[in-house]
Amino acid sequence: MPATLDGQLVVAISSRALFDFEEENRLFEAQDDRAYMQLQLQRLDQAARPGVAFSLVRKLLAFNQGGPMRVQVVMLSRNDPVSGLRVFRSCQHYGLPIERGVFTRGQPPWRYLKPLRAQLFLSANDADVRSALQAGVPAARVFPHSARASEQHPDEVRIAFDGDAVLFSDEAEAIFQRDGLDAFQEHEHAHSATPLSPGPFKPVLQALHALQVSHGSTGHDDGTPGAPGMRIRTALVTARSAPAHERAMRTLMDWQIGVDEAMFLGGLAKGEFLREFEPDFFFDDQTGHVLSAAAHVPAGHVDAGVANPTPPAA
Repeated sequence: MPATLDGQLVVAISSRALFDFEEENRLFEAQDDRAYMQLQLQRLDQAARPGVAFSLVRKLLAFNQGGPMRVQVVMLSRNDPVSGLRVFRSCQHYGLPIERGVFTRGQPPWRYLKPLRAQLFLSANDADVRSALQAGVPAARVFPHSARASEQHPDEVRIAFDGDAVLFSDEAEAIFQRDGLDAFQEHEHAHSATPLSPGPFKPVLQALHALQVSHGSTGHDDGTPGAPGMRIRTALVTARSAPAHERAMRTLMDWQIGVDEAMFLGGLAKGEFLREFEPDFFFDDQTGHVLSAAAHVPAGHVDAGVANPTPPAA
């Protein structure tokens, strides 16, 4: 029978998201792909340094240890196949069991997300991320120069999400953008019992919840029992404040998906709060929040919602 990825959390990731290829990428962006390929070939036996999403990938893959395959990570890259040799060798160097990859030598790779059954795509290319989101695949543009993840939680995957236009739809954000804070607060208070529509990253939170349940990893730092090994800890980090916080929490309750921490910051900069949470990755739809976060933690931009108008066609 052919191999299948059904029933597994599938994460597709570009080479620059997993490894630090910023020096090599400068050649690639100069449209000198032959020089890029030659440099990668020269460094074939030199493992690339870990990139911004390295910690997240390594911890997710650890859920496969001592049991069935629950997580698959697949390389999906604009790199050329020759450079792919170095990518896979770097994976082997760090003990990352990544076996599948698609390398397109500069062509948009996002079209392979559907046959890969990918539930999350991480890339440093904004056009690929935008196309993936338009195709219905949760995706984020990583900021390669983000701070790297803390090493304080080796047995815990920590992921933080913004709310509106990420976990939830942008319907409330649209009111805020159009009519201001008072109208937003009034609308959300009046609709506090009405769940928000799903945003692009609801499937990711849902998949993490399913992974946690299937692994039995429901233990937390408060001593709640759970299976040994990897755990997942999630956080909602939002500019919302009371009374608009209630609709966000009621929505999660309606989905029957909990988060471990919720931060209702009322417009405060998110970076310092994320520094204390120490996530392996943070997702937000507004570049200002991503830049604030990236000074402290790995961060990525979700190019969705009214804060990110679709650019005009070329």
